[in-house]
Amino acid sequence: MSYQTIKVRFQEPICFLQFHRPEANNTINDQLVEESLQVMERCEESITVLVLEGLPEAFCLGADFQAIHDKKVNGERDGQGPEPLYDLWMRMTTGPYITLSHVRGKVNAGGVGFVAASDIVLADQTAQFSLSELLFGLFPACVLPFLIRRIGFQKAHYLTLMTRPIQVQQAYAWGLVDAYDEESGSLLRKHLLRLRCLSKKGIMRYKRYMGGMYESLLHSKSLALAANREVFSDPANLQGISRYVETGRFPWET
Repeated sequence: MSYQTIKVRFQEPICFLQFHRPEANNTINDQLVEESLQVMERCEESITVLVLEGLPEAFCLGADFQAIHDKKVNGERDGQGPEPLYDLWMRMTTGPYITLSHVRGKVNAGGVGFVAASDIVLADQTAQFSLSELLFGLFPACVLPFLIRRIGFQKAHYLTLMTRPIQVQQAYAWGLVDAYDEESGSLLRKHLLRLRCLSKKGIMRYKRYMGGMYESLLHSKSLALAANREVFSDPANLQGISRYVETGRFPWET
């Protein structure tokens, strides 16, 4: 199949899904979410490991502000809203395959959601992670249930409030990254050699069991979606996003 925002290759029993929007700094739009969900559906039957990758400079930088700005200018509605993205992360967390994020470069906002929803996170020395939403009057409502599950409330709280990036060493100490190396390609190959030995049935049963232990993700969904819709419908926040897209100036800059 042909995709516009991702690149996909299958090396049974592994699927490699690469976010590929170099013209938009690997940000998330509706099409990227839809295409990623399509791939995950294809992986249900026989794939045991789903590897997510980005570009060398940017794994994923969160919401596409340009797309949000264009919709505002054209008077368009926000499509399906945040629910498909939350469902995508739920599928990563509970689906019948191991999800592995191979991170290089910057990860911001919704990109952290992909990382937090992964079973395993590998990174190289260039990886850095941030939640910048509060700078625009937003907050990472849909990211936080997954992030808190992975690194705990206070670390997720601190990362949200400070808005500045943490380097890979800090992310590893906090448990956001499971392993890192200067040459992460070799690290990825070593992990896949081991993971490909696991059976599909064994992975399916284990992920179902673990998903049942952490039902908070499902319980948090309605609260997260409502909060996301609130901040992304606030006229002042949308104006701040538009000004940033048009001028490059942050909301607090006069």
